Amino acid sequence: MDKAAYLGVSRSVLGRRWADRLDEAAAREAEMISRQLDVPAILARLLAGRGATLEDAARRLEPRLRDWLPDPSTVLDLDKAVLRLARAIETGERVAIFGDYDVDGACSAALLGHALRHAGLDPLIHIPDRLTEGYGPNTEAIRQLRGRGATLLVCVDCGTSGHAPLAEAGAIGMDVLVLDHHQAPERLPAVHALVNPNRLDDLSGLGHLCAAGVVFLVLVGLNRQLRGSRHALPELMSQLDLVALATVADVVPLTGLNRAYVAQGLKIMRARERPGLVALADVARLDAEPEAWHLGYLLGPRINAGGRIGDAALGARLLMSEDRDETTRIATQLDHLNRERQAVEEAMLAEAEDEAIRLAGLEGEGRAVLVVAGERWHPGIVGIVAGRLKERFQRPAFAFAPGDPGLLTGSGRSIAGVDLGAAVRLAVESGLARKGGGHAMAAGITLEEQGLAAFASFLEERLAAAVSTSREADFLRLDAALTAESLTPDFVAEIQRAGPFGQGNPEPLFALPAHTLLDLRELRNGHLRITLASQGGARLEAMAFRAGGRPLGEALQAHRGRKIHAAVSVSRDMWGGKPRVSARLVDFAPAS
Repeated sequence: MDKAAYLGVSRSVLGRRWADRLDEAAAREAEMISRQLDVPAILARLLAGRGATLEDAARRLEPRLRDWLPDPSTVLDLDKAVLRLARAIETGERVAIFGDYDVDGACSAALLGHALRHAGLDPLIHIPDRLTEGYGPNTEAIRQLRGRGATLLVCVDCGTSGHAPLAEAGAIGMDVLVLDHHQAPERLPAVHALVNPNRLDDLSGLGHLCAAGVVFLVLVGLNRQLRGSRHALPELMSQLDLVALATVADVVPLTGLNRAYVAQGLKIMRARERPGLVALADVARLDAEPEAWHLGYLLGPRINAGGRIGDAALGARLLMSEDRDETTRIATQLDHLNRERQAVEEAMLAEAEDEAIRLAGLEGEGRAVLVVAGERWHPGIVGIVAGRLKERFQRPAFAFAPGDPGLLTGSGRSIAGVDLGAAVRLAVESGLARKGGGHAMAAGITLEEQGLAAFASFLEERLAAAVSTSREADFLRLDAALTAESLTPDFVAEIQRAGPFGQGNPEPLFALPAHTLLDLRELRNGHLRITLASQGGARLEAMAFRAGGRPLGEALQAHRGRKIHAAVSVSRDMWGGKPRVSARLVDFAPAS
């Protein structure tokens, strides 16, 4: 037995080595947290395993906004943007908001748009069409907004690399503000204010925020600026539901201020006061109190569906509307588009996985970065396909679809420690790509068709070492060994105090040692439902998502009736009005 391997699992059925999330120092910290704060040992382990110390553990258990919110003025150019917005409000200026077609863009546009409406303006909102306009500001849309009387253009979740379109905006008489979070080039557009904590010259240390988080800071500064005037913004705490949704859906790290955003935003969301989110939760059949994972897996994909295969502006309209009939209609439309998206995704993913297996090799000895393309793929779905490939093959992945004539539109997803945004920015600067941008974990790019092979080679050369380092350190990290008897709704409620969980604050994973795999049933979409039994006879149902016909599902079939060490995550849902434990199987190994 390998003493460094958790439960002796040095190679699971998915080829992963299991490890205790806590090293000796973290385990000692957990003991002190448990003793000093009088919290259960398992909760203290979850905190210490995610970097908490005795000094900050209490703040993490109750992530209040006032404990984490910085002075907005620490962000470069934020005060300039605030003064310009205040002048627009005081003079009744026509403001145009230019957003992005994803969840962060929709939430950012709705957040700013609602605030300006509350202050007495009637802002124009433009969300570009993914297929006909592409990402970021474009000259034609800007000219149309100017023609409708806008003299102030505010780009949210885009604009940091929009040199030519934003120069055109200035030339036709518009001041421009950029409120963004994407990685920034060395040369920035010439605009009135560019608020982006990922600017190379910004020292705020807030580069982990999504765009909606940046917009919220701007509104905090604007609220301070307008204090005492006849104009007022909405109560800002009530707007944190939008910030929470964007933060989770954009997969930015749930650390520091972001954890406070999401924790407080979930409280707002549970009050069900925003008609658009209520309608969206209802069509998604979300009948439990929303948790962070609901935002990423139920609500976010439905808003994204509009930008992927439908009307890109649907999400922002839904989130801003106060008309319950309208929000029900839009939410229903988004739900329908999401089902269409799922069908298209399934067909694309089957092709992409065949190509990825060829590139990665059966034993994973092939390409470090997967780059796949399909002649008939939908450009709005490539980001999802890239994410699925990343999850299955544990390496960065790009998927490309045809764009404008002679061009390919691609989207990439990365693994921890491999910065895709920086690689894409360098590809653009090197002339390998027409345009592109993003952040460490996700990026978008446009290439000429004949440039695909060169781009793949560029990524391989630039990122192979980082991918290798990341994969070598990619143990399946487990928080504790438990039994099915211990996984009660009260236990899950207790561990959720260490949340919200997501990127940067990973959900807890527990080992269930030597549990018998009693039953296995295949459901729709390749999902498997299994039943595990402890040695004491307690039973637990768990889902293995999209495992049918794949290595995990095949291994489960082969081990039916046998004892296994199971690695699971747990959450709470409602059944018949009562809370119950919902489990997800992540990996397993034979108990031998």
